[in-house]
Amino acid sequence: MVLVGLAVGTALALVAWLIPWLPDQGADEAGGIDNAYWLVTIICVFIFALVAGVSIYAVWKFRAAPDDEDDGRPIHGHTGLEVAWTIVPTILVTAISVYSGVVLTQIDDIPAEHRTVQVTAQQFAWTFTYPEAQLTTGQLVLPVNEPVELQLEARDVIHSFWVPEWRMKQDAVPGITTRLVITPNKTGTYTVVCTELCGLGHATMRARAIVMTQGDFQAWLREQREAAAAAGANQGKSLFTSLCGSCHTLGDAGSQGEVGPNLDNVLADADAQFVRESIVAPDAEIAEGFQPGVMPKTYGEQLSDQQLDALVEYLIEAVGGGE
Repeated sequence: MVLVGLAVGTALALVAWLIPWLPDQGADEAGGIDNAYWLVTIICVFIFALVAGVSIYAVWKFRAAPDDEDDGRPIHGHTGLEVAWTIVPTILVTAISVYSGVVLTQIDDIPAEHRTVQVTAQQFAWTFTYPEAQLTTGQLVLPVNEPVELQLEARDVIHSFWVPEWRMKQDAVPGITTRLVITPNKTGTYTVVCTELCGLGHATMRARAIVMTQGDFQAWLREQREAAAAAGANQGKSLFTSLCGSCHTLGDAGSQGEVGPNLDNVLADADAQFVRESIVAPDAEIAEGFQPGVMPKTYGEQLSDQQLDALVEYLIEAVGGGE
């Protein structure tokens, strides 16, 4: 019966290995993480099948007859079995620990030549800053096959950065800077997910991660610098989309947020001073039916005066005069 349990365990482990449970790998680091995951999974499936098989056999083999009321024979232990079920799990746990430690060391290593992106998390949006380009955007854009160090910070509560295809996950914690090393190896568009329950709008805290060729990435950087240099409604719309659109609804901006009030109603007759105060001090006046403390109070620090002016201008034009 033990051999049957071993055979079933082996078969289940092979099935688990062959079925594509995980999304396609999109970064160099994903391979080591997947291998560690499958090592643990296969061991667990194998042991579960073995223990379940022995248990089922024991229930069948040693069941008592309906009219048997005698006590079973006393059992005083089996030294060989006790040694085996102590040594084997010790070896398996040690192997898992050693292999996981090696993988962790490899994926945390970063070459001297790499790109740095500062990732800021706050309720309920991600922003990404490229220090070398002096650029801040609402989407993460990276060149393919180039190692990147993501430096994560949180402005309010704990958030967690995760792109499923990259496998890597890291918390963004207020007051400290955490790091994540990524080498994307496939071009495409991915989703940045917050995996730490961070408040009312947690489910909407998403951003796009786009991996481009090196040439396309340099062209994107040039375009973004040119766009950032141009003030006015265009920049304001970009800021609204990246920072506000997941929580607020506004006219034809394509946003369907439900966490905050509809800005078409709140800002219908508002002047620039009221709009600006609503951004930097959102709890100064609360719209009917909504609670204070939901909208972050850090936009006054995060955005430059020029960015705030552009956002205010866009909101007034979008509500009052159309886009």
